[in-house]
Amino acid sequence: MDKLQKCAANYVPLSPITFLERAATVYAARPSIIYGRTCFTWSQTYDRCLRLASSLQSLNIVKNDVVSVLSPNIPALYEMHFAVPMAGAVLNTINTRLDARNVATILKHSEAKALFVDYQFVPLAREVLKILIGGSEGAHASDSSLQFVVVIDDVDVPTGIRLGKLEYEQLVQHGDPRYVPPVLEDEWNPITLSYTSGTTSAPKGVVYSHRGAYLSTLSLLLQWGVGSEPVYLWSLPMFHCNGWTFTWGMAARGGTNVCIRSPSAADIYQAIAEHGVTHMCCAPVLFNVILDAKPSERRPIKSPVQILTGGAPPPAPLLQKMEGAGFHVTHAYGLTEATGPALVCEWQAKWDQLPCGEQAALKSRQGISVLSLADVDVRDPNTMDAVARDGQAVGEILLRGSSIMKGYYKDQSATLDAFKNGWYHTGDAGVIHPDGYVEIKDRLKDVIISGGENISSVEVESVLYSHPLVSEAAVVAMPHPHWGETPCAFLTLKKKALEEKIEVKEEDIIAYCRERMAHFMVPKRVLFSKELPKANMKIQKFKLREMAKTLPHVEKSSPKTTKNQRPSNRNNRRFEPFEPQVLARSRI
Repeated sequence: MDKLQKCAANYVPLSPITFLERAATVYAARPSIIYGRTCFTWSQTYDRCLRLASSLQSLNIVKNDVVSVLSPNIPALYEMHFAVPMAGAVLNTINTRLDARNVATILKHSEAKALFVDYQFVPLAREVLKILIGGSEGAHASDSSLQFVVVIDDVDVPTGIRLGKLEYEQLVQHGDPRYVPPVLEDEWNPITLSYTSGTTSAPKGVVYSHRGAYLSTLSLLLQWGVGSEPVYLWSLPMFHCNGWTFTWGMAARGGTNVCIRSPSAADIYQAIAEHGVTHMCCAPVLFNVILDAKPSERRPIKSPVQILTGGAPPPAPLLQKMEGAGFHVTHAYGLTEATGPALVCEWQAKWDQLPCGEQAALKSRQGISVLSLADVDVRDPNTMDAVARDGQAVGEILLRGSSIMKGYYKDQSATLDAFKNGWYHTGDAGVIHPDGYVEIKDRLKDVIISGGENISSVEVESVLYSHPLVSEAAVVAMPHPHWGETPCAFLTLKKKALEEKIEVKEEDIIAYCRERMAHFMVPKRVLFSKELPKANMKIQKFKLREMAKTLPHVEKSSPKTTKNQRPSNRNNRRFEPFEPQVLARSRI
């Protein structure tokens, strides 16, 4: 056995880039990308990616150079997921909701050599360039490695907007279709650089390897049960964990990528009806966009659309509503550091016989590890002892496996801290049920400790989401002179409440909660807003925590109630909606 050797015949470095050449052969004439009136085939997409990779090399983009892109879900962004690595470079997709200062910070930290900008974001890019060349706060041109900027014009209706001499379609047209990508010698080489959303801490640069991206792509396709030739709607931003690897996954299955610039209710329903969408991904916050669609925006859904959701724990009541609207939801849990989804709530046939409410509760759990992970566990983060698998004992969710990031770019200290004791520490608190399914309870820093009792903000939010007029809910800790901390709820109301001018008071929400949960878990304050601060479609709780610190506590506890009794309003008052501007909200 020792004489058997690894050679070119039995070992090829793993890379998701190989899916594209295969798709160009097996699915040559099948539609690869649909965007408005534009439709490419897989043969054409392969040709365009080769040309773009060739042009990048002609611009002196070499191995491990970072190429950044600021773009919505359009064909160019999809193509760059293949073309940039095919040139030997590293793709950095930037969150389009960031402001100029944050984008400039990413470009400097990543040492990006090139920036591709969709015409829609040219004004933002101009502000970024002013910062980089010293137009703001003493920055200097030497702070940036940026050498050129490329504008991505609209394929359907060119705008003619420019930010320099280079334009995306020109690079594609002038590239060499006979270009031969460099051979990948080491599958551990970086393929992408993604920055965390900053919802819980300062953004960090997360590096993915070719191997990790390849294995994560295959495991998600298998566990979600994606067959050949799916029709995939890009409602999830491609800049978010590279579209949870489905950028590469659609090539692996010969799928059709339906691109839309923004996930509005009208565009989602139209795409489903017009193109026969079979699959889509999104954060739970998009469920409300779909469910609150106006009659004029809706289109008939002829067969169930498969949705993979993650980013925040979806409440069971919301899952039930989505199922009733024609969407079959699979719940996943993941992080940027885990190449997107790390746990998937695999459905078991025996659950089909359960009542809808119980099915939704099971589906709201985060589930079991994706196939690319070696192990997942819930342990005490201090002692590293495993918690009991009883669905009650809380610990930190730990992961290890080939789909975990290489590490944080230029931050060895943070990398070592994240990988201590041979596990990736997620920072999320969870439990393991007897059947092995993991359920997240909170971010460790979001657990509210009130009078010695641990309160899961996720559990409180689940009750709030069941209220017929609540659209979004976020619960955080607010200081209390006696209990230490108490829950504070921030809510947005459904369009129905606003359009029909239905009055919803703070005391109404508190009474609703008191009838449905232990009284120590009931929010002591409830504030209303038109929208909550978000990044990557996830609510930024750290901003809400800062605001909660400034709120006066309630002097007297709310009176006890029964199901048929509402609390007196004597010690309560209606609070006016807070202004989102106070939260220094990132652009969304």
